[in-house]
Amino acid sequence: VYGIGLSLLSLVKLISVYATILDGASNGSDSKKLRVEEAPPSRVLHIRKLPNEASETEVIALGLPFGKVTNILTLKGKNQAFLEMGTEEAAITMVNYYTTVTPHVRNVPVFIQYSNHKELKTDAGNQRTQAVLQAVSAVQSGGSPSSDVQEALAAASSPVLRIIIDNMFYPVTLDVLQQIFSKFGTVMKIITFTKNNQFQALLQFSDPVNAQQAKLALDGQNIYNSCCTLRIDFSKLVNLNVKYNNDKSRDYTRPELPAGDGQPSLDPTVAAAFSKDSNSLLGKIPGRSRFYFSSFHHFVPCCSPFHDCLVYFLSGALNPLSAAAAAAAAAGRVALAGQAGSSGVLLVSNLNEEMVTPQSLFTLFGVYGDVQRVKILYNKKDSALIQMSDANQAQLAMSHLNGQKMYGKIIRVTLSKHQTVALPRDGLDDQGLTKDYANSPLHRFKKPGSKNFQNIFPPSATLHLSNIPQDVTEDDLRLLFSNAGGTVKAFKFFQDRKMALIQMSTVEEAIQALIDLHNYNMGGNQHLRVSFSKSTI
Repeated sequence: VYGIGLSLLSLVKLISVYATILDGASNGSDSKKLRVEEAPPSRVLHIRKLPNEASETEVIALGLPFGKVTNILTLKGKNQAFLEMGTEEAAITMVNYYTTVTPHVRNVPVFIQYSNHKELKTDAGNQRTQAVLQAVSAVQSGGSPSSDVQEALAAASSPVLRIIIDNMFYPVTLDVLQQIFSKFGTVMKIITFTKNNQFQALLQFSDPVNAQQAKLALDGQNIYNSCCTLRIDFSKLVNLNVKYNNDKSRDYTRPELPAGDGQPSLDPTVAAAFSKDSNSLLGKIPGRSRFYFSSFHHFVPCCSPFHDCLVYFLSGALNPLSAAAAAAAAAGRVALAGQAGSSGVLLVSNLNEEMVTPQSLFTLFGVYGDVQRVKILYNKKDSALIQMSDANQAQLAMSHLNGQKMYGKIIRVTLSKHQTVALPRDGLDDQGLTKDYANSPLHRFKKPGSKNFQNIFPPSATLHLSNIPQDVTEDDLRLLFSNAGGTVKAFKFFQDRKMALIQMSTVEEAIQALIDLHNYNMGGNQHLRVSFSKSTI
């Protein structure tokens, strides 16, 4: 018995050691490691398949847009690293984002997953690591890093982006780049060139933070469906020297610059067409444009089917909500035209099963498209299937709502393998878990050309209210929204008092208020309209 006990103890130790190896010492080869159950959410993230020359700063830059980075451990010989975020919520948001957009370090795709570690315990004597972390902390706190680590952070704090266009079947102009990237801040300069048979551009923002936001949102996205893919990295340059304003380079701060010998400016007619329809790419619903149709007609074979391309969208052929999806995409919130053949059905998990209802999901997801059906899964009530009108709406909702908090839980939103949500068979009682909303009068996007297409924004603490009766006062609305379970921080009526902005203390409270009070009867058969706002009070 004593011998058997020792053997069991040794076996337990061996299993424990092997589990640790699986988490932290994998060589990054998927074919060699055992398939193990995914680790639960943790603020420590395990990053694999890093390029040999990757620096700590570049690894930290992966996490910077999502929140405070508190520690890092690199395993140089194994091409791996552990990154500790300040909160578990920041780590979850980061993992959720990188499940839809592949992260790259030095143009090499890397893999990010939760670690079994809950915190990192590293050697405090590692001066380089501590210096980099202190610099990051200074930047995140609004201060300036010390001079000895400014160079280390240059790659993550440069206002200049290097952009490579892969699979470039359609021309990409300065104007198109300026329209897309200006949604993140002021674009000051752009230089385009061809290197190694690839179209590239250097684009300078007025602020490094804008460059970080643009890289996070647009890296890996397609300008047109299935082609013209953006590959974005930080440049080592901090300022661009533009000598000419023409179709190859532009300094938007110096309109007086000459066109330059042998480099004619963009033809005025073409420039006007691009300027006009590039605006539509960013949210206006365009009419038909002969320019785009005639100019791109000979490129048809590269992007099939043709009607899925955003080029065709620019000619006004796609439905209006596709325009909204494209607008949000250009603002960094969704792939521009989706993936051909993708599903319009979403799988939503980690729901609060005690609180969630089909109606609450219909109302929230209805902000981003017309929900057709909702099914809360009978045997797994913390998950639901939501069928949108089309794949563009599904991607729009997924990019906005994945990682948001609903009823106290961070929900996960992914595309489902299902093409439709089935209704229960006749005579079968599914306890009200499935609802058909195909003919709902509450669809926001059923009217072609509605302004709702241009007012789709990510969840925010500020809500836009409309259809307010004339006799309703500010105190009435403050009380109504306070009773929804939140704290009203600020309020502002528009001039006609039919619309207003109301700011809750958190985004979660605003989501709750929208679910509870959108379509609320204010009396006299006037129903309140609630949506997320891009404004602040």
